[in-house]
Amino acid sequence: MSEQHADGWHQPLRHIRASDLTGDTGQTSGMDRREAVSAKTVGSQRVWMGQTHVAPRTSSGDHHHGDSETAIHVLRGHPVFVFAEDGQEVRLATSPGDYVFVPPHTPHREENPTDEEAVVVIARSSQEAIVVNLPGLT
Repeated sequence: MSEQHADGWHQPLRHIRASDLTGDTGQTSGMDRREAVSAKTVGSQRVWMGQTHVAPRTSSGDHHHGDSETAIHVLRGHPVFVFAEDGQEVRLATSPGDYVFVPPHTPHREENPTDEEAVVVIARSSQEAIVVNLPGLT
């Protein structure tokens, strides 16, 4: 998708409309990932970006994102991010405007304990959405 220009510098910006996000990406039960910026959609080489939607009173399956670092920005709702530390579940309750960092290979899940849909923006350090679904956090 990326165009090569003679000087290698002046490539056009790409506009991805909210209505153009695609669900044709790695998925985990209990959530809906929507891809925006990727190698597939715009020819990005080092970043993947999209959204995740979790319905009210729903939990995702446990999963990790391989070698990718993941940054999350909470847009709407109050999702809870759950991971294991020293064999115990740790729960990070969030609000709109909060950020969460997920290190590579860290098993986690998203939960939405409220009656409002939770929507977050995701950025990953890889050009594609790596999703490894797991049977549990440990």
